[in-house]
Amino acid sequence: SSVGKEVERDASSRAGGLIRRFPWRAASDGGHGVTPRTALLRSAPRQQPEGKGKGLEYYLSQFLWLASLVLLLIFLGILVVKMVGSGWLDRREESFNLLPVDCDKSTDEFCQAKQKDVTMAVLHELYSYLSVQAGNFECGNPENLKSKCIWVSEAKEHVLNVTGSSSQKFEAALHWILNSNKDLGIRLKGKDLSEPVSSMEEVFCLESAHPQMGLGCRFRRAVVTAIRNLFLFFCSLITLWGILIYLRYRWRKMEEEEQAMYEMVKKIIAVVQDHYKEWERNLERYPYVGIFHVRDSLIPPQSRKKMKRVWERAVDFLASNESRIQTESHRVAGEDMLVWRWTQPSYLSDSEH
Repeated sequence: SSVGKEVERDASSRAGGLIRRFPWRAASDGGHGVTPRTALLRSAPRQQPEGKGKGLEYYLSQFLWLASLVLLLIFLGILVVKMVGSGWLDRREESFNLLPVDCDKSTDEFCQAKQKDVTMAVLHELYSYLSVQAGNFECGNPENLKSKCIWVSEAKEHVLNVTGSSSQKFEAALHWILNSNKDLGIRLKGKDLSEPVSSMEEVFCLESAHPQMGLGCRFRRAVVTAIRNLFLFFCSLITLWGILIYLRYRWRKMEEEEQAMYEMVKKIIAVVQDHYKEWERNLERYPYVGIFHVRDSLIPPQSRKKMKRVWERAVDFLASNESRIQTESHRVAGEDMLVWRWTQPSYLSDSEH
C-alpha cells in the first residue's frame, strides 16, 4: 500500500508539472480545471490604438527622407557643374572665329574678307583679355583689380597694342557686340553696372561673362561652393528634423493632456454623484455642489496652475457632452456662483451599475 501511495504522489507531481508547463490545457479529473488558452488570450491587455497625428507623423517622416535625397542630388549636381561647366564655357573661345559678321554696304562675294579678319581678331583678343582679367579677379585678384569690369580705355589700349588695329575697328567691334542678339561672352556696362546700355555713349566698362580660370582655381571654387551648399543643406535638414521633433513632442503632450482631461472628467462625475447621494440621505444641505469647490477638492493648491488647462477642458467637456450633470447659477453665502447638479436619480444609477 505504501508503494501505491508513492506511485500516486509521483503521478500527481508529474501532472502538476504538466499543468504548470501548459496552463491552457484543462485537467479532466477531479473537477479541477485551469483557464483555457482562448480565455487567456481574451483577458490579455489589448494594444492601445495609436494616438492622433501618427498618420501625419509617418507621412512627414517620409517627406523628410525624400527631401534629404533630393537635396543630396542637387548638391552633387552643383559640384559637377562647377567642376565641368567652366571648361565647357571656355570652349566658346575656340569657336569664336566662326561667328558671322555683318558686311555693311557690300555686295562682294567674299564679304570683305580682310575687314572680317581684322574685326574678328579684335573681338578674339578682347574676349581673351577680358576673360583672363575676370579669371584673375575671381582667383585671388593678384593684380589688385577693383572690379572685373575693365574700363573701355584700358581694354582699347591693350587690344590695339596687340592687334595693331585702328580705333575705328575697335569701335566697330563694340557696335557689333551692342547690336548683336547673341551671347558673345562680352558685356557692355555703364556707370550703373546693374542697368543695361543702349548706345555707345553709355558704355563705361567691359566685362567677361565667362572668366578664364585654372584647374586649381576651379577646384578651389567648386569646393567652397560645395561646402557652402552642404552647410545650407544640413541647416535645412536640421530645421526640418527640428520641426518634426517639435510636432512629435506636441502630439505627445496633447495626448497626455487629453488623457488627463478624461481622468478629470471621471473624478468630477464621481464627486458630483456622491454629493447628490449624500443629499438624498440628508447628509448635505444642497443637492448641488460648487464648481470651484469640486476643483479645490480634486486638485491640490501647488498643482492648480499646472492643471488649469486640463480643468478648463474638463469643464467644457462636461458642459457639452455630459447630460447627467447640469450647470446652474445659485447664490451661496451671498455670492452668485456656478454649481453642478446631478440630474439622474440614484436608483437609476444603482440599477445601471
